[in-house]
Amino acid sequence: MLPPDNEPPAGARLANRLAGRRVDLGSLQEPVEEDLGRFKTYFREAMRTRVTLLDTVIRYLLARKGKQLRPLLVLLSARACGGIGDTTYRGAALVELLHTATLVHDDVVDDADRRRGFFSINALWKNKVAVLLGDFLLSRGLLLALDAKDYRLLHTVSDAVRRMSEGELLQIEKARHLDIDEDTYFRIISDKTASLLSACTTCGAVSATDDEDTIRRMHAFGEKLGIAFQIRDDLFDFGVDDVGKPLGIDLQEKKLTLPLIHALREAAPSDRRAAMRIVRKDRKSREDIRFVSAFVHSAGGIAYARDRMMRHADEAFDLLAPLPDSDAKEALADLVAFTVTRSR
Repeated sequence: MLPPDNEPPAGARLANRLAGRRVDLGSLQEPVEEDLGRFKTYFREAMRTRVTLLDTVIRYLLARKGKQLRPLLVLLSARACGGIGDTTYRGAALVELLHTATLVHDDVVDDADRRRGFFSINALWKNKVAVLLGDFLLSRGLLLALDAKDYRLLHTVSDAVRRMSEGELLQIEKARHLDIDEDTYFRIISDKTASLLSACTTCGAVSATDDEDTIRRMHAFGEKLGIAFQIRDDLFDFGVDDVGKPLGIDLQEKKLTLPLIHALREAAPSDRRAAMRIVRKDRKSREDIRFVSAFVHSAGGIAYARDRMMRHADEAFDLLAPLPDSDAKEALADLVAFTVTRSR
């Protein structure tokens, strides 16, 4: 699909933004570096417990926290919309607590023994402790918001968790029947991934302003950012950059993502049948994965997915435009650039 004559090609805004410069996570944190330090202290206190076993597990968990992109997104959104206050820290902690709870429970469901290269909670302390830890984190997040009467924050994050669960279940359902189309794909990634990033930007805005137009704008910004983020992640499955993610892991799980969906739609019937025979296999060899990856590349699936990713990134850039100029606004725009150019 070609853009209208008066619209720049997908990725033009990104190219202009990155001209002669490089965006990394460190530069994104600069406008809220001190606030991130305060948040980490606040978050540790929010997870404090007098139960020795639980405290041990939590300390292990805290020592292996990742980039903390979601709290960063809450803080930057608040700073860009008016300023950071106590409600902002609670919003960031609420998002991180509920998100961490879902990850711990996911590892139990998936019987995963690793997370980001380290042993998962269930691998070290077994499923019962992992499930109870997830329940504890969930309850701490709920109480954090309720005790402060932050009902809108609680509603925002609870709705995101609902959407994440629905998106995951819809993907499981579609993986069984292998009948996912592009509209369903976008519904799934909007619920599974974009909903949480949108909750981050919404919580940040809600903590900083009462202006409903700004809050709605930041909600939409998070959605666009999340969709672009997930498409980028899906591209890695077909050997687009060495990301540390195992090549073909989505294919092994029979997940039909945008590059493959487009390739199946555009390919000749014989090629489509050959690819689907492999997708339907319960176990796929390296040769199978390479065949499907080559099929997706040759049928234009990679180029198409890149274009859709860039269009969502462009829409995210545009949503930031009306915000007052600030370092935080610039960092949010850089975060969009980082999302679609990241290598992991």
